[in-house]
Amino acid sequence: MTRIILLSALFLGVAGCNDSLDLSPYDEISSENSFGSSDLAEAVVNGAYSNLRYDYSNYGLDILNWDAFSSVLDPSDGSVFSNYSYLTGTIQPNDESFLTYWRRLYEGVSRANDVINNMESVPDMSDELKSQRIAECKFLRAYHYYRLNILWRGVPVYLENLSPTEYTYARSTEDEVWNVIIQDLTDCINTAELPDKYAASSSDYGRVNKAAAYTLRAKVYLWLEEWELAEADFREVGKMGYSLYNGNYADLFKFQQERSDEMIFSVQMEEFANMGNTFSRTYGNRMTAGTGNSSFFMNTNFVNSYEWADGKPFDWEDVIPGYNAMDPNARSVYFLRDNLTTSERQTMETYGADMSKYLPIGNEDRIKAAYANRDPRLQATVITPYSTYSGGYSGTAIDYSPRWPYRNSATAPYDLQTNSNSYMLYSIRKFVTEGREFLNVTFNPIDVPIFRYADVLLGLAEALNEQGKYTEAIEFVNQVRDRAGVALLNEPGNSYVAVENPDDLRTRIRNERKWELAGEEQLYYDELRWGTWQEKKFAEGNGLLEVWGTPVYTYKWGGSAYLKWPIPTSEREKNTNLTQNDNW
Repeated sequence: MTRIILLSALFLGVAGCNDSLDLSPYDEISSENSFGSSDLAEAVVNGAYSNLRYDYSNYGLDILNWDAFSSVLDPSDGSVFSNYSYLTGTIQPNDESFLTYWRRLYEGVSRANDVINNMESVPDMSDELKSQRIAECKFLRAYHYYRLNILWRGVPVYLENLSPTEYTYARSTEDEVWNVIIQDLTDCINTAELPDKYAASSSDYGRVNKAAAYTLRAKVYLWLEEWELAEADFREVGKMGYSLYNGNYADLFKFQQERSDEMIFSVQMEEFANMGNTFSRTYGNRMTAGTGNSSFFMNTNFVNSYEWADGKPFDWEDVIPGYNAMDPNARSVYFLRDNLTTSERQTMETYGADMSKYLPIGNEDRIKAAYANRDPRLQATVITPYSTYSGGYSGTAIDYSPRWPYRNSATAPYDLQTNSNSYMLYSIRKFVTEGREFLNVTFNPIDVPIFRYADVLLGLAEALNEQGKYTEAIEFVNQVRDRAGVALLNEPGNSYVAVENPDDLRTRIRNERKWELAGEEQLYYDELRWGTWQEKKFAEGNGLLEVWGTPVYTYKWGGSAYLKWPIPTSEREKNTNLTQNDNW
């Protein structure tokens, strides 16, 4: 798969820009002449794969993080008003982000169409390999239409590339697009030459396989509420040799596990400039080797949702009686470092901290108890107050800790520095380089999972539960919980994890997906599908909150129009057959 990545850089360098949909991305390179030999044809296939990397690499700062639209993640105070004005109630249909992703996703369609419609003409390629490459690109086309349909709920469908003036189709309905996607994925699944799974040692690891096609088709069936069909497809994946990584959840996102049997389909990364995954840069902090941007923080309400390891819901009252009734500024006292200086005490008193509750010795240990014995995925995902993070910014691995007030990161005890150091926020640990393992944030070679087996198990549980088979569904949720190291549902004698009906389990499955998949850019799509996005993301007072709940900024709901993205203004001007989504 390395060859795919390296060759894809060539295609990104020569990509041209069509006046309309950017549907001719290769200029002459992807014309029918490119299918005159197997080497050239394989290069076009590689170019089709390269479009997957756009969301996860370091090509540009216009790349959006999809979890930042969900309730688990928040853009930093420095980026929300520039890149995420969708969340502030101020965005307009001519916003560049809508056009960027419309063009980018249709570019992926175009690259796949090139292969699907021309591969048969390659003179020196076996019929078997042609069939395999066409199947791979039918998956890629389906994946790009899947994302288009989630965002816009009905888009024009182009199954072959046209001349620039011919891209004037009207929008197909949402259901019609789902059916196109299902057909492509069914063709993919029915292709004998496509393997179920690639061995970790295979030079083809990273290419599309049947398990990826089954997983994506099952996700479409979830959207359509075709629960039995979704169940059947998720079960097929389980027959193909995949399993949960049986080690520590935190280790799953390290280099050594990027090809574990849990990974069904991943975006392949390399340790070259701008060829590594973007997370060490955007999730990383100032002490990350190569310097992270602190572009995102974990949402405080989401962090508070992580249960105790025994399944008991977390409540601050159990740790600090009276906490919930306090003004957020007042309860900041519990997050203060030991041995404050006189100046620091005065500053916090002015801020509104209730300093009568401050412990000069032991304040840190008291708050650390709120994060101990919680679901281990919390510590694996978030750098909690007074925990340690091994940073490599200084040229050597040093343990830093989030302390408040921040003092400095250059001398012991080494405070964790972020790009939002005026606030105490929940920095991200998951996917971020530790110590000196990778020395540049744009070089991080860890692959980014698009589909992994835990996602499949939770999808299967959802499909079963929605059929009323909640006792059977529990088995699959428990496989994920067991690996996480938390109490199993319906564990005898533990009332905290008792499941009484499908409604109860539905809430638990949705929470489980968030705890398991946070930071993997899946959850915005889930919350849209569940119909919970407005309720969760735009809950009163929600936004980027300091760890004690004081808002840095809050979100503003822009109305029902926000449930669908608007057709970009410039696209409607060029294609008058495009109708706009309601209320835009």
